Amino acid sequence: MLHLAVAIDQPGTTDPRPYLHAARLAERGRLDFVTLGDAFGPRTPRESRIDALAVLARVAPATERIGLVPTVTTTHTEPFHVSSAVSTLDWVSRGRAGWTVDVSAGETAARLFGRRPAAPDDVLWREADAVADVVARLWDSWEDDAEIRDRATGRFVDRDKLHYVDFESPGFRVRGPSIVPRPPQGRPVVAVDATAGPSRDTAARHADVALVRTERTGDPGQLAAVRDELHRRARAHGRDPRRLRVLASVPVALHAAADAVALADLAGRWYEDGVVDGLHLRPEEPGRDLPLLVDGTVAVLQHRGLLRRFYAGGTLREHLGLPRPANRYAPARETA
Repeated sequence: MLHLAVAIDQPGTTDPRPYLHAARLAERGRLDFVTLGDAFGPRTPRESRIDALAVLARVAPATERIGLVPTVTTTHTEPFHVSSAVSTLDWVSRGRAGWTVDVSAGETAARLFGRRPAAPDDVLWREADAVADVVARLWDSWEDDAEIRDRATGRFVDRDKLHYVDFESPGFRVRGPSIVPRPPQGRPVVAVDATAGPSRDTAARHADVALVRTERTGDPGQLAAVRDELHRRARAHGRDPRRLRVLASVPVALHAAADAVALADLAGRWYEDGVVDGLHLRPEEPGRDLPLLVDGTVAVLQHRGLLRRFYAGGTLREHLGLPRPANRYAPARETA
């Protein structure tokens, strides 16, 4: 079926309650997942900024089925910490976590951290590609049955089922294994904003979900061309392109029920024409747009048989129709 997701960003809000309310509303509409943006940078006295991953960790136990996808920047964050934090979100949410891979460009953020000067986008995305790779390896560094938890013998884990990843790139080295057991989904869902060129190869290599920003008046032919390009690149990297979901990321401003119906028309048309696999919606005013989206757009799509009326599965991968990945290290151990 058509995949539908929504951004729940609330600029200037640090209170977790509006985010929780928005996520519950999206869950009532049976959407696949919600996203929450994040970025590095200094704050002015009038600005407030949240840690997207921490906020969604707060939302997780108060929701039941909706997927939770925070933005996590890779430029000034150690891959080991990214792996552990996203894995923890997957455990807290019982298999509903993902993360949107992003980079931190510009001298302001670089000076804030004092690590190194800012790099061009293509260099940052090559590093992001390496981070996404090693994070997945760290998730696999525990086999699924590595935990023993045997009180009688005092053994917590089977050490033969923990694996060193021994990953090295120009920017970092990671030995592993992870300090967190393999997540419930095996690997939480990876999303990448593939609108701009430098990020598309990362999306083709690693993403389960590729987001392509466009306007509602955008050219569907261009969207279809981007989708085809991403599929070609994924195939070139040895991936099955059918396991890559491409969503058009669209800003929405609903003032009336008629707007909600028009949005359903657009979503259905793009999906049925094979332009994209679904939509990622970015409300202009969440308090106004989200209720109209759920009670209007979602209801119309459900009536037309294009959107689920109930969650058949419990994990984000199940919502997206994606399999749980096999552990890359387990077959090697069994063969040996």
